[in-house]
Amino acid sequence: MHLTKQEEAMLDGEMGEVAQKSLRLLVRLGEIYGADRMIPVGSVQVAGVSYKSIGDPGLDFLEDFAAKGAKVKVLTYLNPAGMDMENWKEIGFPEEFAKNQIRIMEAFRKMGIVVTATCTPYLAGNLPRFRENIAWSESSAVSFSNSVIGARTNREGGPSALAAALCGVTPNYGLHLDENRKPDMVIEVDANMEFNSDYGALGYHVGKLVKNKIPYFKGLNNPNTDQLKALGAAMAASGAVALYHAEGLTPEARDFDVSGLEKVQVGKEELKATFDKLNTGETPDIVILGCPHASLREISALADKVAGKTLKKPIWICTSRVMKEAADRMGFTGIIEKAGGRVVADTCMVVSPIEDMGFKTTGVNSGKAANYLPGFCNQKVIFHNVDELVKRCL
Repeated sequence: MHLTKQEEAMLDGEMGEVAQKSLRLLVRLGEIYGADRMIPVGSVQVAGVSYKSIGDPGLDFLEDFAAKGAKVKVLTYLNPAGMDMENWKEIGFPEEFAKNQIRIMEAFRKMGIVVTATCTPYLAGNLPRFRENIAWSESSAVSFSNSVIGARTNREGGPSALAAALCGVTPNYGLHLDENRKPDMVIEVDANMEFNSDYGALGYHVGKLVKNKIPYFKGLNNPNTDQLKALGAAMAASGAVALYHAEGLTPEARDFDVSGLEKVQVGKEELKATFDKLNTGETPDIVILGCPHASLREISALADKVAGKTLKKPIWICTSRVMKEAADRMGFTGIIEKAGGRVVADTCMVVSPIEDMGFKTTGVNSGKAANYLPGFCNQKVIFHNVDELVKRCL
């Protein structure tokens, strides 16, 4: 692998221990995947943020790096934390958990990382451009940036993303290369796709089908960006899809002739079977929306649905702090809270300790959350569209 003189100096330890360790990790990663060189990245998104996910070993690692003066070289955001960083006590997150989560965020802050904890950084001030090389970690953010925006990133692990942030570069392999962004299979969709949950079900089904290949969708009926992020998030969770193309919708779709590719049809029967499979509960203890983190459009829609009503079961909608503050200003948060719900920032149902907060059955409209909640949070799941979920809370 070719390294610049500056990179060689970094690898030799001339820029400190942290930079040396970080570049060494990136070089080894590049060697494994046959990268020819390092390439600069425009931004980074780091996973491994929730104390639930990384525990004491991760906390010790981050505090050690911060104490040694580690500083990022590019705009760097964080994946969701394990709790709402401002209102954790009011919502009911455990105090010991909160203390450790706060220490994690402080370590990241000392490294110059923007402590905006979200799986939708593109909605919160970190928006890459078309064909920009980035190093992002969170699977749904990787899918959205590659597919809908047309930026270029592999699905980084937490350590490799942090290393990229500290060095400003990433190995040139995988989805950074033109030849690895070609579609492998055509998915012909023939179904009524109305709700985000429909796109989540489609994504879950297709992810299981294609695994880590690149699907090319035909027949999607003008989905909005929230529906496209639901589609990509579910594919990344049930399979390992980091990039998809959609005819007439995503920027690189026009670059490919897919006439000779294998074709698979997906219709209402496959979607119904997916909903049936993912539903393992009967009555929700809580409904949690916002996986991936909700946009202002989704928060506004929930406010409309619960306005003037009283919820018998709580509804949370998870989002970034940026979107939460916009919702506060627009009055959406007040409407949702008056009904008995909450707009929860910085975290989501998958990485927060909801199993320790008395919840055993969670209602979601997210294919990604429906896939992860049984294993990560020991939850039974009710997977449905947002209208039905709100009805079950009234």
